[in-house]
Amino acid sequence: MEQLWRSGEASVRSVMDALNQRTSPERAYTTYMTVMARLHKKKMLVRRRDGKTDFYAPAYERADYMALRAQAQVEDLVAQYGDVALSHFAQQMASLDPSRRRALQRLARKP
Repeated sequence: MEQLWRSGEASVRSVMDALNQRTSPERAYTTYMTVMARLHKKKMLVRRRDGKTDFYAPAYERADYMALRAQAQVEDLVAQYGDVALSHFAQQMASLDPSRRRALQRLARKP
C-alpha cells in the first residue's frame, strides 16, 4: 500500500521492482501479483486493465485507510473482549493530557 500511495497507479511489475530494491531476498512476481489481486478483491485497490497489464491504485487515501483499519480493529476487540476492552480504552483516555482528551472527544462526535 505504501508504494502505491507514493506512486499512485502502478503495474505489478513496477511495484515489484520498487519493493525488491529494499528487500532481501527478492520476492517473485507471482507473490506481488497474488497480494495485489487479493487487495483488489477486498476492495482496497482498484484495478485497470490495459491489454495484458493490470494497473492498480489505492481505493482509499492513506488517512481514510488508517481510519477504516482502526475502526475494524476496535470493533473486533470490543466484539471479542466486550467490557474488558472498553474499560482499557477508558483507562487510556483518562490518562491522556486533558487537551488531547478533549480533542479526541470532539473527533469522536463527528459522523
